[in-house]
Amino acid sequence: MELYESLFIIRPSLTDEETKSLIEKMKGVADKTGAEFIKFENWGKKKLAYEVRHERKGTYAYFYFKAPNNTVSELERAYRLEDNIIKFLTIHHEKELVERRPLEPTAQESDGGRI
Repeated sequence: MELYESLFIIRPSLTDEETKSLIEKMKGVADKTGAEFIKFENWGKKKLAYEVRHERKGTYAYFYFKAPNNTVSELERAYRLEDNIIKFLTIHHEKELVERRPLEPTAQESDGGRI
């Protein structure tokens, strides 16, 4: 099993229910091939950096999962076949992602900046 991260952008014209249904559909495609989801999130509607398929905004969905190699090809095939997905990116990770910890204040910051 390999680690993957996948992000896809959904047309903003879909209702919340349709968006949720589409995310579940894509999750189901990955589940069928044996994927084990670590995290999946709906990041909501955001402005795109540039126009994609005549859209200025999009709803971002994020998957982080362990899966066999064939899962990515099936998932990306499903992305291409779905007209409401306007862009996607899948990344293979060599090792598991580590959650970022907040930076600890330095000694100078903790005493109010006095020397």
